[in-house]
Amino acid sequence: MAVSKVAELQGLFKRDDPAIWVSQMWDNYHSQRMGKLAEWQELRNYIFATDTSTTTNSTLPWKNSTTLPKLCQIRDNLHSNYISAAFPNDRWLTWEGFSKEDSTKSKVKAITAYMANKCRHNHFRTEMSKLLYDYIDYGNAFATVDFEASYKEDVHGEKVSTYVGPVVRRISPLDIVFNPIASNFRDTYKIVRSIKTIGEIKGMADDNPDEWFWQEALQARSEVFKHLGKGYSREDWEKAAGFAVDGFGNLQEYYQSGYVEILEFFGDFHDEDGTLHRNKVVTIMDRSKVINVRDFPSWLGHAPIYQVGWRFRQDNLWAMGPLDNLVGLQYRLDHLENLKADALDLVVHPPLKIIGEVEEFMWMPGAEIHIDENGDVQELGKNLNGIFSANNELQLIEDRMELYAGAPREAAGIRTPGEKTAFEVQTLNNAAGRIFQEKIVNFEIELLEPVLNAMLETAVRNMNQDDVVRTMDDDLGVTEFLTITREDITASGVIRPVGARHFAKEAQDLQNLFSVFNSGAMPLLQDHVSGIELSKYIEETLGITGYEIFKPNVRLEEQAETQGLMNQFQEDLEVEASVGAEGVMP
Repeated sequence: MAVSKVAELQGLFKRDDPAIWVSQMWDNYHSQRMGKLAEWQELRNYIFATDTSTTTNSTLPWKNSTTLPKLCQIRDNLHSNYISAAFPNDRWLTWEGFSKEDSTKSKVKAITAYMANKCRHNHFRTEMSKLLYDYIDYGNAFATVDFEASYKEDVHGEKVSTYVGPVVRRISPLDIVFNPIASNFRDTYKIVRSIKTIGEIKGMADDNPDEWFWQEALQARSEVFKHLGKGYSREDWEKAAGFAVDGFGNLQEYYQSGYVEILEFFGDFHDEDGTLHRNKVVTIMDRSKVINVRDFPSWLGHAPIYQVGWRFRQDNLWAMGPLDNLVGLQYRLDHLENLKADALDLVVHPPLKIIGEVEEFMWMPGAEIHIDENGDVQELGKNLNGIFSANNELQLIEDRMELYAGAPREAAGIRTPGEKTAFEVQTLNNAAGRIFQEKIVNFEIELLEPVLNAMLETAVRNMNQDDVVRTMDDDLGVTEFLTITREDITASGVIRPVGARHFAKEAQDLQNLFSVFNSGAMPLLQDHVSGIELSKYIEETLGITGYEIFKPNVRLEEQAETQGLMNQFQEDLEVEASVGAEGVMP
């Protein structure tokens, strides 16, 4: 009877060939990164520890088991500095055309205004913030780009667009696998996993009538669901399936959960006839059903999936993060902190040496201890030297952790008086600055820039109606609304994020300029410095062009105005004096 049930279930699955090899490929590369997953879990236990249940290895009930939030502090410090450097103000992106026609003022203005507008209204900065956390937590950040058209009903029941344009979406490092020993990430095949509810799948089918395959897949799934309550055992399901879905006990539990697993393969593959299919996306559901095969949704010639790694390793595309090498030091930090706490506990509540017959007592202030003629109770010796030594060691470890992560406390503006000489502080700042700058520039080049250009490509490919965006006219200093057409944003060139690179250079140039002005050489150069051009440079560099702080010869104008007011005041005083002397107006 059991055999017939297994055979009956096997007949329901009827797994498509592509679904089999995509699932096997996922399992293969997922199993190869299990060590990486374990490392990430250990790190996250420390980062998000609110108690000691996931980090302590103490077995004695009296021992302290505190976890200091040092890794969490370094993480937050890095993130806040990274995002401030990448997005210092609204001027963090620009367009560079590859030809004279693509570099016209109108093209630059239209493309820059369109992309800046879309980034403000599609939660772009929020998504980048999540990706920067991945960059720090996992050492790897993955993103994809899509085109979204969302609508809502107004008071008259008519659909009104809330957003139409390109969007960037985070891919969790836990939900993507690839060949880790491939020569580069761009050209290797990739599989992205997602979990959706049945309701979400139905919504996708309703919102996109062209994607009828979702409804067909749900219908096939319902046939399997009908057999859940027909007396099949757990063993029947396991024998029939021959595989398990990640995150679920077995296939039966998976179907009962109401969740749907979707795997999307990006790359080249051969079909059963041996025909090679290039640049395809194969979407499978439930590890069984191929629901769609389509071309890459891009004109760029590669899958619209982008990766950046914090510290790449040779011959392995899974990069390391800034916190990976610090887990051992975090353990040492916690170990010393808990030893110090244990030592203090022993000082406050020292072990006692009891001689002879002593009645049971509680060690506390004012306690009465009854002993016989030959009995005695003595405290064992106290030693605080180890506590002070532990404090020094703790500070040393914290400094090392910050330095190794590229975020020493000096870079965060934290100072301990007398801790370091001015030269030592400057040395640490320079070292931290170099590491910090290299890592945020790497994020800009490897992820932010490709994503922005993919968004523009997606907009050009999908835009079917004019769009209106708000921008600032730099010449007039007023807000204006531009009507953007598909032709306006169609050009050959590149969008460049200039936050970290551009503004870091400006800050360094400004610092160098102030150093020159404060040097002994300035008296020799003073006659050759244009005050008007210098004021323009400072105004533009500091981003204060709208305040009219610097104006040509404004000091002379204000002095003349002040002198005129003083002259008028003096004349008024003379008139008042004349009136007072004669009693009448002259």
